Amino acid sequence: MSKKLIAALLFVMVGFVNAQESDEARAGKNDSTKVTKKVKLDGIAAVIGDYVILESDIEKTFIDLKSQGASTADFTRCGVLGKLMEDRLYAHQAVQDSLLVSDDEVNAQSDRQIQQLTAQVGSLEKVLKFYKKPDIESFRTELFEINKLRMLSEKMQSKIVEEIEVTPEEVRQFFNRIPENERPVFGAELEIAQIVKQPSAPEEEKQKVIDRLNQIKQDVEDNDASFNVKAILYSQDPGSKSNGGFYSMTRETPFVKEFKDVAFSLQEGEISEPFETDFGYHIIYVEKIRGQELDLRHILLIPEIPKSAIETAVEELDSIRQHIIDGKYTFSEAALNFSDEKETKNDGGILRNPINYGSRFELTNMDPTLYNQVRDLKDGEISKPIRENDERGGPPKFKIMKISNRYDEHKADFAQDYVKIQELALREKQIKAIKKWMDEHIQDTYIHVNTDNRGCDFANNWVKD
Repeated sequence: MSKKLIAALLFVMVGFVNAQESDEARAGKNDSTKVTKKVKLDGIAAVIGDYVILESDIEKTFIDLKSQGASTADFTRCGVLGKLMEDRLYAHQAVQDSLLVSDDEVNAQSDRQIQQLTAQVGSLEKVLKFYKKPDIESFRTELFEINKLRMLSEKMQSKIVEEIEVTPEEVRQFFNRIPENERPVFGAELEIAQIVKQPSAPEEEKQKVIDRLNQIKQDVEDNDASFNVKAILYSQDPGSKSNGGFYSMTRETPFVKEFKDVAFSLQEGEISEPFETDFGYHIIYVEKIRGQELDLRHILLIPEIPKSAIETAVEELDSIRQHIIDGKYTFSEAALNFSDEKETKNDGGILRNPINYGSRFELTNMDPTLYNQVRDLKDGEISKPIRENDERGGPPKFKIMKISNRYDEHKADFAQDYVKIQELALREKQIKAIKKWMDEHIQDTYIHVNTDNRGCDFANNWVKD
């Protein structure tokens, strides 16, 4: 895996911010006058409330952008400084408004990032070497500062816009204000429907997996075997196998409900009974409980699906496809009656775009896997059965697909594109609210911009008169 991709994974998640503060700046927290007295101004680009932005933070942000493959020609030094100042103003005001994030939440986010990076490159040692960190604790400390500032900033921004809505009349007025020759052009879009068959393992295969998990559990409990080693040897979870099955999680961590329910029912040092999720069968060992955060290890085993079950699923889809072609029932009726995918079957098999939960997928923004599955389909044509493997380690599924509607590239039309126009109108209203909030809080917050940076043409009035 390239260094560029590794860097992108981390810094896209944490944002283009750096939360480092000098010890002197921390000593002056909650007293903005102390900040300017105790911190040597050389090397300080700006002070926003309790946050200090160093000149080196600007340089680090440029390095981060370069590591992601971004052209630094698209970013000015003043623009980057302005963005760093915005982030810190949001975070500063979040603290003033008691919009706090717990250390458990921040640590859980940092742990997820470390786990993702480790899974991508193969070992924690490689991650630490790339980021030039001597040990995991120093890496965690830096991630903690970065993530806490980012999460505070996001909470504040969400609060500013959370109650903003647009009425149909506001959407109409927004659209009518756009000159005819300046109306946006929307790219070609598809509506896609699918019917899914999920072959399942027979009961005897499921029981084999349950028995194997019980043997592992007994060996750890009775013979003091290492759960860590067992996970490395036997777990089929690609995201944690190499790390001994380790995860750190809170109740907000996006794991499936069944997994979280079992994890939070256990005591420290306890191993669960085998239980089932959509991914297979698990056992969980709780290693450490820290308030609302758990350090745990788990082992996933997936029952083997016999070739006969896969063949049966494909044959059923072939039969369904032919019956639709023969006019015995519509694709929508077949999805409702035969699809194993509960998320789409009641909607005629129509897929929902994860970006906006609408039914349309813009060709230029489609997931490459989905695009490759439908790119050669003609209107009204139904694909032959397609196998889709689960990247998260779950069993494969099979499906037939159809393009339900195709929308060519076109200039925005109020009726046809109402949902998209509504999103644009809402975004405009949110931007205005954020701008108003920013103007008001810049006036009410202690802000110091170093002399060398006062000539910047900032989007906001950071340099007060």
